[in-house]
Amino acid sequence: MNAESIRHWRLYVITDEALSGHSHPEVARAAIAGGADVIQLRDKTATSRKLFRTGRELARLGRETGVPFLVNDRVDIALATDADGVHLGQEDLPVPVARELLGAEKMIGCSAATLEEAVEAERAGADYLGVGPIFEARTTKPDAGVPVGLELLTEIRHRVRLPLIAIGGITRRNARAVIRAGADGVAVISDIVAAPDIRRAAAEMQRLLKEGKT
Repeated sequence: MNAESIRHWRLYVITDEALSGHSHPEVARAAIAGGADVIQLRDKTATSRKLFRTGRELARLGRETGVPFLVNDRVDIALATDADGVHLGQEDLPVPVARELLGAEKMIGCSAATLEEAVEAERAGADYLGVGPIFEARTTKPDAGVPVGLELLTEIRHRVRLPLIAIGGITRRNARAVIRAGADGVAVISDIVAAPDIRRAAAEMQRLLKEGKT
């Protein structure tokens, strides 16, 4: 998938069983039904075997629906499940190493919390950037770090050509402002996966994101 295809992602949903009370596949199905453009499997406590089994199910769902499926951090799970790609943090495998393992056709995203990290990730060959945390996001990611705010997002937008997915504390109340600050899309956890109706929450978010781009 090329950068222009990724640039059309608006709603990037990250699954979380503990927060939602539903399984990763249940969250993914409901989010896709509501219009999610991409699904990421994220589970910091699951065993490798559970991640593999869950990943296989999500990869199958992705093929059935045409919605890309990515794995957070784990290049080995992305390989084993034939995921569409992986999202890497600053402490994970370097992007060039992941590229060598995954090949040219798989997508590699990289987290960036500073302008320097964003520029380096682009230089290293990432396909898109996950910029943040934009706002406070302690409920879902205790190690998320200090919020970087919309100003850094705009600065990165002016300095790199990669698609930007903003993450961190993004809700239906602030999503349009994030898009207008320069993000191509938003990665959301709690405001969707913890909603009473995941499908409806995803659909509402998609509507707001479309408004933000107009």
